[in-house]
Amino acid sequence: MDTIDTFLEKPYVIIDILPKQVPAGAPGRYFTVEKYFIDRIDTICRKFAEVLIRLNCYQDLLVSTDGEAWNEEFTHEDLIRFFEESARSHSPLFFLIRPADALINFSGDDHYMTLYSPDAKLVDLIRSLAGAEGLFVWNPEEQEC
Repeated sequence: MDTIDTFLEKPYVIIDILPKQVPAGAPGRYFTVEKYFIDRIDTICRKFAEVLIRLNCYQDLLVSTDGEAWNEEFTHEDLIRFFEESARSHSPLFFLIRPADALINFSGDDHYMTLYSPDAKLVDLIRSLAGAEGLFVWNPEEQEC
């Protein structure tokens, strides 16, 4: 099994409340909007959990709060609770996706998740599942900033 650090060096996509990266110096009110959504992190966490609950129909998921001890026995309610606890404590949450050999990371105080080492088929699936929750999937390599 790859370590967390190995995954963090691989290509990734973002699962986000926004459809693409906001460029530095954009004329909008990014930080005000970001605060608005962070104040509603429980709603965002629920959407993230719903994406993973649906993903779990297609792929096995293992969850970890430290990147070392992995739990494969959890309920859908546990997934929601893991996100809520991560958001309250501002601690990381990791999901290993098998057999896709990919990793999702939620940092606990962000309005996005990062999907590391996905193949095109997994990105398409995640894009569909995220879209059902009003979320977006974008690739930072394809951004015109």
